Amino acid sequence: MNNFSVLQGIIQNRRSIKPAELNGKKIENDLIKQLLHLADWAPTHGRTEPWRFVVFSDDAVQHFCADHAGLYKANTPEDKFITAKYEGLIHMADKASHIIAVYMKRLPEAKIPVIEDLAAVAASIQNILLGAQAAGISVLWSTGGMTHQPAMKEYFGLGEEDKMVGLLYLGYTDEPVRPGKRNVPLGDKVMWRH
Repeated sequence: MNNFSVLQGIIQNRRSIKPAELNGKKIENDLIKQLLHLADWAPTHGRTEPWRFVVFSDDAVQHFCADHAGLYKANTPEDKFITAKYEGLIHMADKASHIIAVYMKRLPEAKIPVIEDLAAVAASIQNILLGAQAAGISVLWSTGGMTHQPAMKEYFGLGEEDKMVGLLYLGYTDEPVRPGKRNVPLGDKVMWRH
């Protein structure tokens, strides 16, 4: 099998796996470090390398979930507060091995558009997702809860121009892989000019 076929299989078989579908088995920290090494090789315009990661493991996983739920409770008006959402955030990672918070660190001297730094961070996340797929690790890239709210930026001590990009919930699953699908045929997304 050539490299293209291997990569094609990894990409086409990757799926987002919800944390509730994980089995609680722990990932070795060295494997997480390898995934982060892959992330560090994402393309980056101007070599800004704007990706930053905060890794939660062991007891810190549940501590972060409690903090995340607390942010939701403290920053949601009473008439909009949903108890089920609060409880969901507390228990989001009950069966996850690690959580990786990903944010974009905007360098003061950066002269490139913000969208290019965001694209670089998204590419670094894709490298993690593909590496995880190759290693048999399940991941959900989540942007829910308080991820994009000012309270989460403050929680991580981010600067004004920094941006939260997502939370990655990692673990293993015993669930069978669901077949993939695309909603729009590729031919409707591509225009060839000759």
